[in-house]
Formats: sequence, structure tokens, C-alpha cells
Amino acid sequence: MAKKLLVGVDLGGTSMLAVVTTKKGKILGEKKNKTLAEEGASSVLERLVKTVEDALKDAGVKRKDVAALGIGSPGPLNPKTGVVYHTPNLGPTWNNTPVAEYLSEKLSVPVVLDNDVNVGAVGEHILGAGRGYRSLVAIFVGTGIGGGIILKNKLYQGERYTAGEVGHTIVAANGPLCGCGRRGCVEAVASRTAIERDIRAGIAAGRKSIVPRILEETGRDTMSSSVIERALAEGDELTREVMDQAMFYMGLLVANVVNMLDPQVIVLGGGVVERLGAAYLDPVRETAEQYYLNQMDKDQVHVVLSKLADYAGVLGAAMLARELLKK
Repeated sequence: MAKKLLVGVDLGGTSMLAVVTTKKGKILGEKKNKTLAEEGASSVLERLVKTVEDALKDAGVKRKDVAALGIGSPGPLNPKTGVVYHTPNLGPTWNNTPVAEYLSEKLSVPVVLDNDVNVGAVGEHILGAGRGYRSLVAIFVGTGIGGGIILKNKLYQGERYTAGEVGHTIVAANGPLCGCGRRGCVEAVASRTAIERDIRAGIAAGRKSIVPRILEETGRDTMSSSVIERALAEGDELTREVMDQAMFYMGLLVANVVNMLDPQVIVLGGGVVERLGAAYLDPVRETAEQYYLNQMDKDQVHVVLSKLADYAGVLGAAMLARELLKK
């Protein structure tokens, strides 16, 4: 078994997940912990090392059995140097943090770092819904909206390693303010954050909705994917209107991506998307197809759901680690 295993890590603003896999992506062990970003970069990185060690214990293996580690992190970063430039989701203590170097020293393994959505795209391409396709764009909908691009079977990172920021495609000029400081980004009108904002605004304006009752019954402060799903299932008109608008804008985004890159497959993932399934995917696909410039052979563009769900990032990170070994 020596040196035949990989570790994949997905570092998020809320939680971190580490898995131990074979070189074919079979998961042997895993561990999930809270990120606790408010404690700062040093504390989070220490917890990250402990999470990896616990995943190794769960798999029944030792550090010496690991050939390489891959990690996906939010925020602008440099995969060549392994440095995170900054990440709003984790706070200012992460500015110019040499994440790859730190993990490599602490765990005594080669480490590769990339954007969290990029590694998700790699995971879906090699092991998930994009398996067998040469070109793919993965779009993940959550607190924000991010994307990763695979062209000719390779991850496309861009000249400054910031390719795939599809969440900041403008789809509503002079629309709502986005977290990036600009208006009209698809993230500002179709992310789960935007959906919650618009539902709350409707309630504040006097619209009737069962969402407050669902939140009270479930003891939640925020509108999770399950809350949105339940509101739709129980016929909440306000939630339906907000979701219809969000899905329309997501359809515009998919059309823009297809018109720009003409990939074989668009993979949609993230909590809201995966929870609603076909009820989300079908309207998005229908809108997108109306806006394709090339209306010939539309069935050759596959708009599909993620297969790996929460494991897309960690498995993609592990597969990037596998590629590291070939260099």
C-alpha cells in the first residue's frame, strides 16, 4: 500500500472535509470538521492538519502511505506557488498564506493547491457527471456562484488563475448589488443568498409566506436548501416566484457559457440544485436553449446534475494530487 494513496481536502467557509482515496478515487476514509474561520488562519490550518490525520485514522493508514495531497480553497490564489492571496469567506488573516508549503511541511507529503470550484470541476470531469467528455463547465450554486472549466481534458485556469468566475457574469444591468461591489452579477440574483434576500424582502413588504413558520419549526435562522424545498412543496407562492426568477437567470448564465465556450456538458451542483433536482434543472435548461446562438444540434449540449455532490471538491483535489505525481 505504501505511497499508493491520495488525500483530498475541501476547505470551506463553514466546514472542511478530508478524504483518503486510492488513485482511482475510491474513498477509504474521511473526516469533516467545522472551519471556525473567526479563529484565524493559523488555527484553521492546525485544525486542517488534524482533520487529515483523523481521515488517515479512519482509513486505517499512516502518513507514509500517502503519495500526495490536493486541497481546494476559496478565494484568488496561485496554484503554482501554493499561496492563497485572499479569501473573503475566511477573513483577512489569510492574505498571502502559503497553504501548500505549510501542509507539505506538517504532513511530509507533496501538496497541490487550487480554487475550490476548480477542483470540483476536476472531480466531476474524472469521476462524476462529466466523465467521458472532453470539455465541461461546472457551475456550483451556494452562498455564491462559482465555476470551473475543463477544455480538451485539461483544467483551464487562465493567465492569472482566475478563469471560471462565472458568478460575476452580468445578467441584470443595474440589478442588485453583488458581494464583489458591482451590480447585476448572476451571483446577486441566483445564488442561495440572493434567493433568501428576495424571499425576506417579499415578506417584509407584506407578502404572505409559510417560510417564517418553517424556519420556526426547524429552528433555523437561515433558509437552507431543505427550507426552500419544503416551501415549494407546500405551495408557497412567494418562494415559487423567487425561485422562478433565480432559475431564469441561471438559464441565462448557462446560455452565456455555451455561447462563449461551446462545451459538451454543463454540470450544475450545490445544495439548492441538488435538493430540487429535475425541478431546478429542467427550467434552467429550457431557458438556456432559447438563448443559444447556435440552435442546431442543441441536444449535443448536455446540462446535467452533479453526481458527486459534497464530494466533488475533495475527490477533484485528490485527482489533482494524482496529476502532481506525473510531473
